[in-house]
Amino acid sequence: MTDSRPEGLQQIKHIVAVASGKGGVGKSTTTVNLALAMAQAGHKVGVLDADIYGPSQGLMLGIAEGTHPETMDEKWFVPIDAYGIKVMSMAFLVDANAPMVWRGPMAAGALQQMLLQTQWGELDYLFVDMPPGTGDIQLTLCQKAQVSGSVIVTTPQDLALLDARKGIEMFNKVNVPVLGVVENMSTHVCSSCNHEEAIFGAGGGAALAQQYGTDLLASLPLSMAIRQQVDGGKPTVVASPQAAATQTYKRLANALVLKLGGIAQVMPNISIDED
Repeated sequence: MTDSRPEGLQQIKHIVAVASGKGGVGKSTTTVNLALAMAQAGHKVGVLDADIYGPSQGLMLGIAEGTHPETMDEKWFVPIDAYGIKVMSMAFLVDANAPMVWRGPMAAGALQQMLLQTQWGELDYLFVDMPPGTGDIQLTLCQKAQVSGSVIVTTPQDLALLDARKGIEMFNKVNVPVLGVVENMSTHVCSSCNHEEAIFGAGGGAALAQQYGTDLLASLPLSMAIRQQVDGGKPTVVASPQAAATQTYKRLANALVLKLGGIAQVMPNISIDED
């Protein structure tokens, strides 16, 4: 039986969209750390930065400004390698300070070109860092690629949950399974006294997952270290292998492998003291 997928995607086992209804909830940070955790588990991994208007994966992965992909056979982009994963982003194709003043169809066309004209090669997982919202880019991805599932990233805040529901409803309409919910900024731990407080509300991610019959895959705190590490081009999974957050990202990766029919690693039970 012939593979009905476009030529550039035929060697990819699973395409997973990492999405949120609104910006600022840590979606890109989740995407990059999840991808790195998958790679460290031995999987072949790629990341497509589909946020055409505000690409951030190049910065997060420490890829130098001005880096451009090579081309092959005058047809294919060769993705940039970073920490063992293949990366493609609009940031590699335009000047870093150039605003993308494009209407929706132009942005969707740029996504289609990066998705279908990148020489991804053989991958177990291609993670797509989606832009906020439910517009042209989201629809283009679902129409052009056989998306195995989506991960919804939110914070416990009511406004974030409202928009996350719209994201879930969108994936339901285009028949893309929602694999689960990741809740960022679940709590804040004071760096001076270690007092823990749910400053954005509590239980929102779990309630959202229950409402839509899916799982809360992970909860992560509001952490200065996670932010500093991605801003510095060395995400938590590679910067702090023993950190509690890294173990959470690894458990998230294992959960997705199991949901997509693979064999997950056996994770050791590690207790982390971050004093």
